[in-house]
Amino acid sequence: MAVSFDELLEAGVHFGHLKRKWNPAMAPYIFMEKGGIHIIDLHKTAAKLEEAAAAIKQIAKSGRKILFVATKKQAKEIVAEKVQAVGMPYVTERWSGGMLTNFPTIRKAVKKMTTIDKMATDGTFDQLSKREKLQINRQREKLEKNLGSIADLTRVPAALFVVDVTKEHIAVKEAKRLHIPVFAMVDTNSNPNDIDFVIPANDDAAKSISLILDTITKAISEGINERKSDNAANEKDGKNAGDKHLRARKTRARKGSNDAQANNENAAEPKNENAEESEN
Repeated sequence: MAVSFDELLEAGVHFGHLKRKWNPAMAPYIFMEKGGIHIIDLHKTAAKLEEAAAAIKQIAKSGRKILFVATKKQAKEIVAEKVQAVGMPYVTERWSGGMLTNFPTIRKAVKKMTTIDKMATDGTFDQLSKREKLQINRQREKLEKNLGSIADLTRVPAALFVVDVTKEHIAVKEAKRLHIPVFAMVDTNSNPNDIDFVIPANDDAAKSISLILDTITKAISEGINERKSDNAANEKDGKNAGDKHLRARKTRARKGSNDAQANNENAAEPKNENAEESEN
């Protein structure tokens, strides 16, 4: 799960923004300035990335969801590919205001897609005009584009992972309002103060984004696998405990049956003796 200094360097994670565009709050994560560009301290990046990966692994292990947000062009495909592989929801087209703070409304929009799909299979579409079909199909495509990737998100996510907190400031603001922890790649032009797990890194280069996402999604995958292993072990222990309990019940039942038989035999003996005395 750990990433080496050389891997971070090769991916260009250390390249920040121009010095004149910097956010002073990022000073603790800046190593130096070179050619008018701030250079991020990769030792701190490695430590912060490991810390974030460990925390996000525990969230995944608990069975909860992490919502990934990355609408910038160079991050869209990377996030969609890597996050989809671990079964987590993501937003790469547009952050709809209220996606977290007004979550029930978003769920209604997602259910609308299901309703439209049902109309296509139950024969309702056949009763509509060509124009109505076209309008409904366009609505379905729009919903799919904006919300299709969160169709399986049935409740507010346990955490948010953001690429470029400046661009996704609305998502960060909503998460903070709901006290949802935020994990994020934070460049030198951004404010890290509202981020719970800061990963100081170049959030513009595809290689940098890919390397960070690789580490995070691997941690999620490990957490999910550990959860499955723990569940399997618990089921096995439960089955063994159930079998043991059943064997104990059978043993007690047999013992009870033997004791009852012995009592019956003992109860019958005096009667036989009395019968013998009567005969004499």
